[in-house]
Amino acid sequence: DLHTIKTVKIAGIIQLAEKLLENAGNLNGLYGMSVSELMQIKGIGKAKAVQICCILELSRRIAKQKARERLDFSNAETIAEYYMEDMRHLKREHLVLVMLDNRCRLIRDKVMSVGTSTGSMVSVREIFKEALDSRAASIVILHNHPSGNPSPSREDMKVTKNIMEAGRIIGVELLDHIVIGDNSYFSFKQMQYIN
Repeated sequence: DLHTIKTVKIAGIIQLAEKLLENAGNLNGLYGMSVSELMQIKGIGKAKAVQICCILELSRRIAKQKARERLDFSNAETIAEYYMEDMRHLKREHLVLVMLDNRCRLIRDKVMSVGTSTGSMVSVREIFKEALDSRAASIVILHNHPSGNPSPSREDMKVTKNIMEAGRIIGVELLDHIVIGDNSYFSFKQMQYIN
């Protein structure tokens, strides 16, 4: 009967979900799985793997949108938490520009450069062109260290100083530069490199 068919289908779905979690390790592990990795699991073909990836991406975006509405962009810890999952697993260094209005609300963010596993190049001119085009009152810079260690390099210090000085001249304040490691971060503002 129809009830038996539904029960069998649900049992199959639950069994597949258990296999999926077993392979991923936990729910967070699912976000790192590619279509080809998902297809290695018995019962998941290409179409289902693509559907799972789409659902995971949608859920990540929905959660991020909800978090964005409550986020205090003047607080390093909450900014780091907001970007952590997007940035901590990246194999190459990404530099993200976060543009804020005069109430520290997010206008938008943009990846400004993608480098190697040990660094990225960024133009101070490009950063402020983007900030001025978005009518930002202030900015936050974030970048990841693929090594997992968020301690800033000499180059990070130099870039931060250049951006801070240019911002003072232009009238767009650099609120913070946050380096994302593996589940850890370094805030130039918290460590009083930016005042």
